[in-house]
Order: sequence, then structure tokens, then C-alpha cells
Amino acid sequence: MEDIYLIDKLLIFGLGRQESAIYVCLLKHGALTGYEVSKITGISRSNVYNSLAALVEHGAAYVMEGSSSKYVSVPLSEFCDNHIRYLSMLKEILVLNSPQQQQEDAGYLTIEGSIHIRNKVHHMLQGAQQRIYFSASPECLQEFQVEMGMLLQKGIKVVVLSQEKPKFSSLTDEEKSNIIYYEHMPQEEQESVLWNRKEQLQLIVDSRYVLTGTYRGQQEDTCLYSAQQNFVSAIKEGMRNEMKLIELMKKE
Repeated sequence: MEDIYLIDKLLIFGLGRQESAIYVCLLKHGALTGYEVSKITGISRSNVYNSLAALVEHGAAYVMEGSSSKYVSVPLSEFCDNHIRYLSMLKEILVLNSPQQQQEDAGYLTIEGSIHIRNKVHHMLQGAQQRIYFSASPECLQEFQVEMGMLLQKGIKVVVLSQEKPKFSSLTDEEKSNIIYYEHMPQEEQESVLWNRKEQLQLIVDSRYVLTGTYRGQQEDTCLYSAQQNFVSAIKEGMRNEMKLIELMKKE
């Protein structure tokens, strides 16, 4: 994995760009003095020592005492786990002390970018209480298999429309019985009556919320999210009609 990729991702974990570069340097080379870090990275010694002190403060490095102090990186997995644990604790504090949340606006929200769409799907699935309708490609469904498995374990009905039935090997037969599967029609038949399923996502949760749009794992992906009941009902009716059509074609 290239250093620039690691540095970009470490920014998400609270490190500055210069701190991230030095942290990667420590990961690659082991225990180093500030002088050695400066020589390897080309960063001035004054900036290196400031960044090393910040890494220690962030829990990303330790000081190794000796004739000259050396710095050693905290293992990447440990550093990430610690940061996630801290954020989880902070989340509980913030939620507990947050202002009274207003009722969700029943408008239409545009969600752009695969990362933000993925996060919205995760959140919607985690909040499901009764039933979900999920129409997507097998690759897309695979990304949310953990949440869907948890819903099935809770006895929540999961209605899936896709080219392949999701596999939940860790679930009991009783838990698996909570999934209702409809196989999408072949692509050549879809083009005459339906849109391209490889790029489309539709998710309805508890007949209250809907997310629909394009999901290809790209920054250009766009979905519409709404709690507007007329819109939710229209999307749900469309999915039900599609399921009826699938059933009719199976009988033929």
C-alpha cells in the first residue's frame, strides 16, 4: 500500500498530514530519533519534534528512553482500535447531552458519493424495527450482510430482490426463514421492462423511509432519501408490482 494512501486515511483518525507522514515513517523503520526522522522524511527537525510530541499525545507513538530519546510507533491496528473506542465513548456522551432532536423532516434529501450512501444504508438497516425491502446487486448486498444478518436474528423480515440470494451460513434455519427472496429477471429482459439492476439501489425500512438511486461504488453515485409517505408508498408499490411480475414470469 502506498504511503500517500495511508497518510490520507490517517487524517480521518485525527492526525495532521505531517504527523501522518512521520507516523508512517516510524511504522516502516522502527524506533528512530527526531534527527533520523528528519533525515528520512526531509521535514525540518523543529517540525519533526513538534509532530513527534503530537503523535505521543494522540497515542500513536511511544518514547523509548535512552542516551538519546527514540520514538516508536504504536501498531497501526492498536492505534485505530483505540481511536474508534474513544470515538464510541465520545458518541455516547454527545448523544446523552445533545439538544432535543426535532422530528425528521419529510422532505427529499440528495445523498451524493458511494461512501455517504453506504453510511446511510448502514444507519437505516441498524434502525429497522419491522421489515425491510432491499433491491440491489449481489455485490451491493454483500456489503451489508452483517446488518441484514442481525435483522434476521431479531426476527425482522428481510425482503430481497437481486440476481443472487444472500448466503448467511452462520444463521439458524429459523432465522433464515425471515428472508424472502425474489430473483431479478435476466438482464436482456430487464432492459425491456426494468432499469439496469447492476447500478440501482432501493431500500425501504419499516414503510417509513426510502433510499433510491444509483450505487456503483463511485463518487458520482447519487441517491434520494425521504420519509415523505406518498413517495415511500409509491416506491413500495413499484417494488410490489415488480415482485408480482417476477412471480408471474416464474409460472410461465
